[in-house]
Amino acid sequence: MSQPSAPRRAPGRPARISREEIIETARRIVDEGGVKGLTMRRLATEVGSTPMALYHHVRDKEQLLVLLLDDYAARTLRRFEPPADPRERVVAAAGAVHGALADCPWIVEVLTADDLMSTSALWFVEQIVDGLVACGLPLDRAVHGYRAIWYYTAGEIVVRATAARRRADDDRTTYREQVFAELDPGELPRLAQAAGRWAELTAEDAYEDGLRALVDGLLAARPAS
Repeated sequence: MSQPSAPRRAPGRPARISREEIIETARRIVDEGGVKGLTMRRLATEVGSTPMALYHHVRDKEQLLVLLLDDYAARTLRRFEPPADPRERVVAAAGAVHGALADCPWIVEVLTADDLMSTSALWFVEQIVDGLVACGLPLDRAVHGYRAIWYYTAGEIVVRATAARRRADDDRTTYREQVFAELDPGELPRLAQAAGRWAELTAEDAYEDGLRALVDGLLAARPAS
């Protein structure tokens, strides 16, 4: 039995599209080809519309990326019962953000734009800033502390994702492996000692250890009460 054909648009009438459809299609495009593959022209083609029609819903590609960030955060970030210890609250909130973002294949390409922020993630930012204040930091130092934690978190994700992508694309000996194989123990004794296990050690997930050390350092510099 033949399948009924899809209803045809009246000639000259623009396709009716929604912001939800735009976000869903944009997410599929970046999942398949990364952020570089997302253009307003391609997005318009995918939703069966025109670039001008898209601008009724999103101002430009940057706003579209913000919407994608917010959509992703709303679907993956889950609020939790904050620990009573404010230091642990900071660690838990940063860890939740790291865990959610690390699983997204395209998010690392957006994280480098520091002003792109998801409103759905602001609750977690609040937990970090408020936790640092509760630990004794003035508000301005707490904001600086959040920035340091965010840079550490985003940087860790970016480096790991980039390294994983390069390993997947090319299994040849890396330049670092070549250099480390020829280290002079007399000049660089510690690096030479660790050279054989360097790739293994640096591939270990030590994010939380680094996060706790960073938080400890931030709190060690708090003003004396």
